[in-house]
Parts: sequence; C-alpha cells; structure tokens
Amino acid sequence: MDNADTRQPRKPTLKTIAGLTGLAVPTVSRALAGAEDISLDTRARVRAVADEIGYVPNRAGVRLRTGRTNVISLVLSTEHDVMNHTARLISSVAGGLRNSPFHLNITPYFKDENPMKPIRYIVESGSADAVIFNQIQPEDPRIRYLMDRGFPFATHGRSDWCDGHAWFDFDNDAFGRLGVRSLAARGRRRLVLIAPPRDQTYAIAMIDGTVAQAKSAGVDLTVLDDVTSDSPVDTIEARLTALLSDSKSVDGIITGSTNAALATIAAAAAGNRTLGGDLDIFSKEAIRFLRRIHPRILAVSEDVAAAGDFLARAAMAGVRQPAAAPMQHLDSPPMDLL
Repeated sequence: MDNADTRQPRKPTLKTIAGLTGLAVPTVSRALAGAEDISLDTRARVRAVADEIGYVPNRAGVRLRTGRTNVISLVLSTEHDVMNHTARLISSVAGGLRNSPFHLNITPYFKDENPMKPIRYIVESGSADAVIFNQIQPEDPRIRYLMDRGFPFATHGRSDWCDGHAWFDFDNDAFGRLGVRSLAARGRRRLVLIAPPRDQTYAIAMIDGTVAQAKSAGVDLTVLDDVTSDSPVDTIEARLTALLSDSKSVDGIITGSTNAALATIAAAAAGNRTLGGDLDIFSKEAIRFLRRIHPRILAVSEDVAAAGDFLARAAMAGVRQPAAAPMQHLDSPPMDLL
C-alpha cells in the first residue's frame, strides 16, 4: 500500500488563509477575532475563506496566545420551559455569537442543585470567557460572586446591583400596569394575578406594577400565593378550576407565562366560562401562538430573540472591553392593547 494514500491531509492554518487572501498572518488572526480596526469587508473575506477551507482554530493554541477560551457559557435551569423561553433564548444567543470567534456552551443545572455550582465551576476551571444566565434575584449571589472576581457576565433580568453589570430585561412593572388597564378598559373589576416565583426580581416588578395600577383603577386584585407562573401546568389548572368555581365574580386573569395562560384557558373551559365574554386573560409569551389558540386572549410578546442577541453581544463586549460601561437595555411591552 502506498503510504501517501493513508496520509492525513494537513489542517488549514492561519498561514493557509494568509496565503489565499494575500494578508499577513497577524491580520488574518485579528480579522477572525473580529477586531474592529479591521474593515468589515476584510473580516468578511477572511471569514469566507476560513469557512470554505474548513479552518478550525486550535483552541489550546488560542488559549496559550490570548489567555481566552473563545467560549461563552449560557447557564440554564433544567426546569425551564424548553418549548418557549429557553429554546428561543438558546437560539438567539447562538445567533448573536455567529460570525464571531466565540462559541456557545450550554451549562445546565438541576432543580435540586445550588445555582452557584455551575457558575463557580466555570470561573474556577476557566472553561469559558464569560457567562450568561437568568432567573435573577434582587441580591443574587451569582452576581456578587462574579462582580467580586471581575469575571465577565450578562444577565437576562436585573439585580439590585444592575448599575454595575450587563443586562437585558423586560419591563414587567409596565406589563403588570398594562394588564390591569387593558382588563379594566373591558369592564373587568375582579382580577387575579398568577405571578412568577417571588424570589426573582421580575416577579417583584410585575406584582408591584399590577398592584399599583389596580389601586389606581379602583379594581379588586388577588395575587395568588400558592401557585406561580412557573408551576406545573396541571397544578395551575387545578388551582384556577377551583378558583373559578368558587368565585364566579372573577372576570380577569393576568398570567406571567404562556404555560400559565394555557392552564387558565383549560380551567375556564372546565368552568364553562367564555373568553372575551365573562372572562378575559392577559398574558405574555415568547412565541406568538396564544391568539392562534383563541383570538380573544390579550397577549403581549416578550422579545426573547432580541434579548439573546443583546446578551451575546454584551458578554463579548465584557470580554473584549472589561473597562467599558456594561451594555444594558430595558425592553418595554407594546401599548396597543387598550
């Protein structure tokens, strides 16, 4: 057998790309790293050649040269709704990292695990350059830990220390106020809120906005304390079926998640309530389909795709420009439901 027939083809290198583009090796390296002083056209040309010849950076070599892994880790709880927020967040963060030297790593943790565990592992092992995570608490220990160590991160949600870190958030206070105004404008006077878990910042904001607007509008409001919008669908449905059976006067329900809205629809059907007739539902969703189920549902779209893209860019900025002001954005719900 001819030894040449079994010889492995040589892997493309930066030098290979430099030869094909006529650029210097350092220029190629910086173009692939997304250096802003390299023109967009040059970066695109270098990336196109790299993709065409199948160039894959040697991560060990990159780490030796730069001290970076070129990895952004998205840390997520396994209890999240994969059909909704989580799936959309993963795809949008991945999209935000596209055409950059960074790669996405998903780091899960389980319901019975301390959320600090994956964060501490990433920092101490040096397995990523930055982290993105959600389910933010007002004084979140993960944020304190990362800030104390100067480790780059971005959060989907705000903490009490949000002035000092990168974040993207949905204005849940405004969502709660809009929900009450929308329902009150339709003559609803006995409202119920199914809020997120109260240890999380966005739940506090949603409750505060809903309570304040209910008081201003002069309508009754009950915030359920035995279920949350993250509870299992069957649990929410059972609770609301009992509630609507016992309290015929309840005529408006605000929910903090699509799953909670679906449970409410089922409970309304079980209680022979008519959506848009003697009962209205106001909810938010990451994927627009609630109105396809029932056109009378009042639904606000939370732009999780924009959140993921922003968080990816914020995490990269934290790695590249650690001394710069952190990227921050508050997304507001559309006000056209009234």
